[in-house]
Amino acid sequence: MNFDDIRSYSDSEIPAVMERLTGNKQFINLLSTLFPLMPKDILRQQLRSVKTTDEFQQRFAYPYLKSVEGERTRGIAFRGVEAIDKSRSYLYISNHRDIIMDAVLLCLVMLDHGMKTVSSAIGDNLLIYQWIEDFVRMNRCFVVKRKPSVRQALEASQELSAYIRHLVAGEGRSVWIAQREGRAKDSTDRTQESLLKMLMLSGGRDFEDNLAALHVCPLTISYEYDPTDYLKAKEFQLKRDDPAYKKQPQDDLDNMSTGIMGFRGQVNYAVSGELTADELHGIASATDNPKERMCLLAQAIDRRIHANYVIYNVNRIAYDLLHGEGRFAGEYTDGERADFEHYVSRQVAKVDIEQRDSLFLRTKILEMYANPLANYLRARGL
Repeated sequence: MNFDDIRSYSDSEIPAVMERLTGNKQFINLLSTLFPLMPKDILRQQLRSVKTTDEFQQRFAYPYLKSVEGERTRGIAFRGVEAIDKSRSYLYISNHRDIIMDAVLLCLVMLDHGMKTVSSAIGDNLLIYQWIEDFVRMNRCFVVKRKPSVRQALEASQELSAYIRHLVAGEGRSVWIAQREGRAKDSTDRTQESLLKMLMLSGGRDFEDNLAALHVCPLTISYEYDPTDYLKAKEFQLKRDDPAYKKQPQDDLDNMSTGIMGFRGQVNYAVSGELTADELHGIASATDNPKERMCLLAQAIDRRIHANYVIYNVNRIAYDLLHGEGRFAGEYTDGERADFEHYVSRQVAKVDIEQRDSLFLRTKILEMYANPLANYLRARGL
């Protein structure tokens, strides 16, 4: 397999990609808003001088993301670095909150810790314009074909599986992939067994050896605030009111731009090390049934992800509001509770649909903030 239709661009392709991007008005206008002090002609000149992905990330992406950290977060932490070998490659499987920023901010904290940035998966449904595809593939993203034909589905899964394994085991490049197709919009964060089956298509038949070669490392993303929470709630109501509702490309663009520009409060990435040989052996020994093994593997990944959440007061308040109890009332103030209730009301007011169901939308947003805590309690046996 040459992977040409899904792979990220090689450094030898970057100059040609830069030439295409500098000639695209949408891309230049976007980048100009990120670097408002740089005249567009200078911006184009600087872009044309970029020869490699690392050079672009160091000269453009890293400075911008440090400004995002300073202006739109209360700080980004990376816990558990001591549990991994920085010189090794891993397959990071994580929960998924934001279309773009989950992987982008992960790359930022990795650079801050002297690590290589990851290659990351992006659905082809998000590649609305050619310049978007050029930009993300230039930044080590590879393409996941979301809606292949029935005849092509297995072939697409085999290609994706082989490419991920090629990156991790062949090129020594770590990979980030979400635990499910699309974001868990209610923050329940459950690993899809179909994802795990796809990952194993390219390995040998031995369950333990197949997974050991991928160095699967569960990763937990915790945002204090999700700037796209009201857009997710909006989608819940639209699907409730019309079961045939399908998102449009503009909806994805709105989610991407809101996620990039929104405020997240505290941000935390946490790893607990790769799944151990003992864990994999325990799953393999528990059953010979492939479906049951996938279920046990998904549960093992979920336990790691859920146990590593950082729990913020907004999670505790949402849990108490949702369940009508005061289980965590001693851990936050009345003022913090009032502030969060005002925040939820403001987010609900942003939902721009005619028959806005404010009570339903409020409940959905509360679930988004309460569910990580509920999962954390179960994972920790609390």
